[in-house]
Amino acid sequence: MGAEFEMVMNEFLPLRDVVFNTLRKAILTGELKPGERLMEIHLANRLGVSRTPIREAIRKLELEGLVIMIPRRGAEVAQITEKSLKDVLEVRRALDALCAELACDRISDEEKERLRQACNAFDHATVTGDATTIAAADVAFHDIIVQATGNARLIQLINNLSEQMYRYRFEYIKDESGHDNLVNEHRMIYESIIEQDKARAAEAARLHIDNQEKSVIRQIRLEQEHVVKKRRS
Repeated sequence: MGAEFEMVMNEFLPLRDVVFNTLRKAILTGELKPGERLMEIHLANRLGVSRTPIREAIRKLELEGLVIMIPRRGAEVAQITEKSLKDVLEVRRALDALCAELACDRISDEEKERLRQACNAFDHATVTGDATTIAAADVAFHDIIVQATGNARLIQLINNLSEQMYRYRFEYIKDESGHDNLVNEHRMIYESIIEQDKARAAEAARLHIDNQEKSVIRQIRLEQEHVVKKRRS
């Protein structure tokens, strides 16, 4: 277990939830790498808990698609593959475009102001260079648009994809060369919604996802090349 992560205790949460949140964050941020084995006894010793909450956490992570069970090997962190990426982003692309269109008609004045502030906050977050801070600001921006639709079913669908989206989003954000594009894309989405330009807003939302997909696929392929070279050396 080469990853460096610590369990952050929370007196308001049961231990099993604290363990789950700790392991989930470690996977989403890449501290636990794709393909890394999750050995119950090692994780239990590392986090200072029994194997029971570790086992429960792994089961929940499997349901979220962040962990897979391999016969005769046990639990592993799920790989980020081009297929899994495309499957998730294909759905999110359509939903984000719909959210942008609906927000044009339904966003309140208060939400407009919050969206403006979130747009600026994301800009400032990119200056920090901290991927976790940037990812949180990105989520906050998009959440306002989703909530502005007022459509409970749509909000539920987006929430169901949120954990997997965070993983891909984090991979995208780690590529600092794309931060200027991210800022510009957010600004385009924001301005289109404020101007109630539904066609431009939907297109901007789709472009945002398309660029994310291209960036993460490029990183997946670079990682695969690195693994191949490592095996040959």
